[in-house]
Amino acid sequence: MEYSQNNVLLFTLGHFGTDWAQGGIPALLPYFIAACHLSYQEAAGIIFANIVLASVTQPLIGYYSDRASLPYLVPLGVFLCGFSLSAMAFTQNYWFILFLAMLSGLGSSLFHPEAARLVNGISGAQKGKAMGTFSVGGNAGFAVGPMAAGFSAYQFGIKGLIIYAVVNFLTALFLMKKLPAIKKRLQGTEKRECPANEPQPKNDWNAFGKLSFVIFARSIGFTILNSFMPIYWISVLGTSASSGSLALSLLFSMGVVMTFLGGILADKVGHIKVMRISFLVMVPALYFLTNNTSQMTATLLLVPTALSLFAPYSPMVILGQTYLARNIGFASGVTLGLSASVGGLISPLVGWAADRWGVGPSLQILWIVAAIGCLFAFLVPVPPSMIKKKA
Repeated sequence: MEYSQNNVLLFTLGHFGTDWAQGGIPALLPYFIAACHLSYQEAAGIIFANIVLASVTQPLIGYYSDRASLPYLVPLGVFLCGFSLSAMAFTQNYWFILFLAMLSGLGSSLFHPEAARLVNGISGAQKGKAMGTFSVGGNAGFAVGPMAAGFSAYQFGIKGLIIYAVVNFLTALFLMKKLPAIKKRLQGTEKRECPANEPQPKNDWNAFGKLSFVIFARSIGFTILNSFMPIYWISVLGTSASSGSLALSLLFSMGVVMTFLGGILADKVGHIKVMRISFLVMVPALYFLTNNTSQMTATLLLVPTALSLFAPYSPMVILGQTYLARNIGFASGVTLGLSASVGGLISPLVGWAADRWGVGPSLQILWIVAAIGCLFAFLVPVPPSMIKKKA
């Protein structure tokens, strides 16, 4: 199938709807800390709740989507994410907030594996560009989400979170209308391009295992920054809650550009090379970000931090799908879902450490994990199919 820009943009819109709701949750942590009288550990538990169900369901959903097409999970996931976040505006019950966070995480796990599998199928030879464009939707959502949530909670009023339900409901309806034509076109192309006598692709589980360590390292950096950056800006840099939300949005705004460039560069210079260079930048960027008390310096360090976190995102997803060519949905569930879950599972531990030793010392885990990820980035082999493509 040739690269289908309009269809990729459709899934990009859905990715935005899913992740602007996910991105809004961390920006609300200072609000929940004040309104519900939470500790840092309890606040981080909201992120854990958001992740824990997705950590189990996302690879499973990807596994079954390889065997039976499940396209209508895509709009359902978008709707659940928006509805759950909006519902948080109408309660101060901590346990109900945890439930809604879990429901939002389930929506994310319904969306990502199937959407990424479909994007892979409609991308043709330009997989890096397609996945980069698709990923831009998610990162744009994470950029806009904190601003919208922060504005609702700290300026307009918490009930303003209803905008998430409205926007996501309309997005889900649009996706529902367009999906049948995309599914029909994709099925027709698969029959033409995959004759019965053609050998089945093989899975390289060893390479995928090494890549998983890299993905998990990136996930921990991404999720912990997403969870604790507003708190770090307030407690360590001495700024306001709105400034913390703005810094988070700035990181993800730069991430939108870095994600798209990462996908384009991966098609030109290689997915492995983009991943390795990104991790070489990540280690010092996160070290200096978490070891200063200047707001100006921290803001400037968001540039290399955004480069290192977002440029390798779509190349790693494509690499995972390449290593597990027979199980693209499962690979997408791990690279897009379980990878994010690992970071979420670590968040309560970081919150526990922050309660005891402070936010700054607890965030030293960021550059340490990045160094481990950098090591594995140089152990991941170049897929044979990509070597042939270069030749």
